[in-house]
Amino acid sequence: MPWSARVPPLLRERVFRRYWSAQSISMLGDQVSGIALPLVGVLTLHATAGQMGVLTALAWAPNLVLALHAGALADRWGRRRRVMIASDIGRAVLLASVPVASALGALTLTQLYVVAVAAGSLSVFFQVSDSTLFVCVVDRDRYLDANSLVYGSRAVSFMAGPSLGGILTQAVSAPLALLVDAVSFVGSAGFLGSIAPVEPAPQPPEPGHLTAGIRYIRATPTLFYELASTATVNFFNFGYFALFLLYATRALHVHAGTIGVVLGVAAIGSIIGAGLTRLVSRRIGIGPAFCLGSVLFPAPLVLVPLAGGSHALVLACLFAAEFGSGIGVMMLDITAGSINAALVPSHLRSRVQGAYTIVNYGVRPLGSLAAGFAATAIGIHATLWIATVGGALSALWLLPSPLPRLKVLPPAPAEPAAPA
Repeated sequence: MPWSARVPPLLRERVFRRYWSAQSISMLGDQVSGIALPLVGVLTLHATAGQMGVLTALAWAPNLVLALHAGALADRWGRRRRVMIASDIGRAVLLASVPVASALGALTLTQLYVVAVAAGSLSVFFQVSDSTLFVCVVDRDRYLDANSLVYGSRAVSFMAGPSLGGILTQAVSAPLALLVDAVSFVGSAGFLGSIAPVEPAPQPPEPGHLTAGIRYIRATPTLFYELASTATVNFFNFGYFALFLLYATRALHVHAGTIGVVLGVAAIGSIIGAGLTRLVSRRIGIGPAFCLGSVLFPAPLVLVPLAGGSHALVLACLFAAEFGSGIGVMMLDITAGSINAALVPSHLRSRVQGAYTIVNYGVRPLGSLAAGFAATAIGIHATLWIATVGGALSALWLLPSPLPRLKVLPPAPAEPAAPA
C-alpha cells in the first residue's frame, strides 16, 4: 500500500489539512507555554506560592469574564478567520516579550501577569471563532472524522508538549522556551492565512444579541444536558487534580519524576481514544458514545484513592487510572464537538460557544477551591473519594436527555425557538 493511501482522506484535502496544521501547531505550543510560563515565575522571578496562584487565576479569568462578549462580537464581526489570525499574532508578540525583557534585565512579575491575562483573552477570541470556522472547512457528514483528527493532535500535544517544555526550559531557560510557543502561533497564523473558506454573514446588533447563546442552550435539551454533565464532571475533576500530586507524593510515596513518567506513558490512552471514538460511535451511536465517554472519563480515577499495597501495584493503579481516563476524555470531547457542530446554527455558533465556555470553564477553578477547603476539613483521601465518585455520577444528568437515543448526528441545525 503506498504511503499516500495511509493518510486519512481529510488530510489529503488542502483546506482542512492547513486548518488542522494550524490547530496542531498551536496546541503543541500551548502545552509548552503551559509549563514554561509558570516556570519563568518560579525559576526566574522566584515567585511565591500566592503569586503563582494569582498568575494561574489570571490565565483562567478571561474565560469567565470575556467569553460571552467575545462570542457576541465574533458573530457580529463575521470575519472569524481574521480574528483567529490576529489572536495568534497577538499571542506570539506577548510571549516573545518575556524572553526579550528577560535578556534586557527588565522582566517583572507584573509583566507576567499582563501576558497571562492578555494571552488568555486572545485565546478566548480564538476559541469562540474556531467553533464556526470548523464547520466552514468540514462537510456535515465528516464532523466526527475531522474532530477525531483534531483531538488526536490534542492528545499528542498533551503527551509531548509538557516534556518538550521541560526539556527546553532545562536546556535554554524558561523565558527562551516561550519563544517556541511564539513561533508556533506565527505558524498557526500562516496556515490560517493560506485558506479562505466562506463564512456566515455578520450578525447585526439586535435586542438580546449578547445573551442569545445562553437562551439557545437553555432551550435545547441536547445541549443543556450535555453542558450540565460536562460542567459537573469538570468541577469534580479539577478538584481531583488539585490534590492528585500532593496525595501521590505524600500518601502514596511516589517520586515526582516517577509520576511524570507514568502519566506521560499513560497518556497514550488519549491517542487510542481518539482513534476508537469513530468506531464506537458508528457501532452504538454518537449519543451513546458520548454517554460512554462521560462515564469512562472520570470512573477510572477511582483507582487513585483505592491504590495501596506494593509500590508496583500503586504505580499500576496510577497508570490504569490515567490510561482509562484518557480514552474516555477523547470519546467525550470528540462526540460533544461533533454534536455541537451539527446542532448549532452558524449564525449563533460563536455566541453559543461563548456561553458554553463560561459554564464549562468557570466551574474548574471553583472545583479546585472546593477541593482545597474540603481537604482541610475532612482530609485529602476522603476528598479524593468525593471528587472521583462525584465525577462518575455526573453522567446521571444524561438519563433524562435525548443523548442516549441520539444514534446519528442531527441532519440539520436546530433553529432557536421563537420568543413567546
